[in-house]
Amino acid sequence: MDLFVVALLLAVLVWSLKSRRERGRIALLAAHLRPYDIEALMQTLSEGYLRALGESDGQRRQAIWTVLEPSERRLAEQFAQFAADFARLPAERTRIVKLPWPLAWLLEQAGGPAAWLERSSIDMRALVQLHARALSQAAQPAQAPSASAKAYTLLAEILLMQHSCHWFCKSQAVAGARLLARHQSAYRKVLDSVDPATRQDYARLTGQA
Repeated sequence: MDLFVVALLLAVLVWSLKSRRERGRIALLAAHLRPYDIEALMQTLSEGYLRALGESDGQRRQAIWTVLEPSERRLAEQFAQFAADFARLPAERTRIVKLPWPLAWLLEQAGGPAAWLERSSIDMRALVQLHARALSQAAQPAQAPSASAKAYTLLAEILLMQHSCHWFCKSQAVAGARLLARHQSAYRKVLDSVDPATRQDYARLTGQA
């Protein structure tokens, strides 16, 4: 058989396996998010923050911040419930192997040694728990010197959480590209904008420490 045809067939096979894996992960995450209003709450807060920051009248701006506080608390509460639900999944379904595709998939299917898997992978359950703690902390009024500072930190925590979800479903490269395309925010800038405790724990969990 022609070498080009063999290479083409292998490429199609790899693409098919990769797509099936991604669809499975998207479905898994969507199924656990479905009972919650997390997506709608994030949109409410993002739009509300933009309105508040664009408001020139101080009293009106403060009124918007006040109206948004219940949504901030609800987001933190619902994401904590989602994290508890997601934590019940087995480790093999929530593992992010930090190697290029298809090498990561091949080694994972082969059932690599436990020590190897621990060194080269991230447990998405732990990452979700980290984001739950970070959102809860950022939603507390006393944690920031001003409402705008709180909004800035909370929005950064939301963006980093979305990056983790896209990384789990697709890849780190795709997650970074989506951050840039959808929010005009670079991955490194988002990391620099979250709370220092979040940044430290995130670096430890993802092996960037």
